[in-house]
Amino acid sequence: MLAQYGVDEVRSIMSSSLLSVCSTHVFVSIAWDCQEVVNIKNLMQIDAGLGQVVATDTSQIPYYLVGDEWIRLPGSLKHITVGPAGIWGVNKDYAIYKYVAGNWVQAAGLLKQLDAGGEQFIVGANMDDTPFCLTHSATVGYKGPGSPLPWTGLPGAVKYYSCGPFGCWAVNKNDDIFLMSLNQDCQNNGWSHIDGKLSMIEVATDGSVFGVNSAGQVYTRDGITASKPEGTGWSNIPICMRMGHVTYDLGRLWVVSKSGVTMVCTP
Repeated sequence: MLAQYGVDEVRSIMSSSLLSVCSTHVFVSIAWDCQEVVNIKNLMQIDAGLGQVVATDTSQIPYYLVGDEWIRLPGSLKHITVGPAGIWGVNKDYAIYKYVAGNWVQAAGLLKQLDAGGEQFIVGANMDDTPFCLTHSATVGYKGPGSPLPWTGLPGAVKYYSCGPFGCWAVNKNDDIFLMSLNQDCQNNGWSHIDGKLSMIEVATDGSVFGVNSAGQVYTRDGITASKPEGTGWSNIPICMRMGHVTYDLGRLWVVSKSGVTMVCTP
């Protein structure tokens, strides 16, 4: 029956069917209302912070969301982040860039993933899973070649790293979860192991923590406060598609499925 349709039409029909099933049987039960983001396709990664949303697609094209329109940014990136530290990204060769006055300015160093969600400092992980931090003064002051960029190596090994107001969360190659207290000068007290398994994790500007496990299931950390940054436990957000990436900001949960379908969910 679907043979009469093109590839994009089939994908649209299947996505609509899946979303209909999800809305009926999943989201209502946990009070999340999820809608497909129809004007962007094949996203690979998405990041939200301070009211801004950025993303990259499977062709490594970076985007910035303005209203309901996805504006293509210059360059080619495999990972992009936005937050109090600005907009930063890395390309397929692990080169690091900061978005300055409408253009990407290359920064010294090599990272495979980075995060701008800390209080105006940057964290990230390199190809060997070594975590790094860039201080507040160096992050804010960086305007291009010649600006100091003293990356601080941190203990441990992580493949994905994200920060918020109450701490920094990371996962390693075994999907183990860790929490670190990190200040603007990159001073820390080491990692604390947190229960559970996740393949990626994101911390929102308000301190909320969301992640995806290897099976594509989405989780959020309950009970996080300034006095209890580790929270109290994990809650599953059932979604009938396998998810690959998640981010949260200002009451909106953005999720990208492993098949490239993007949804935005509100409680």
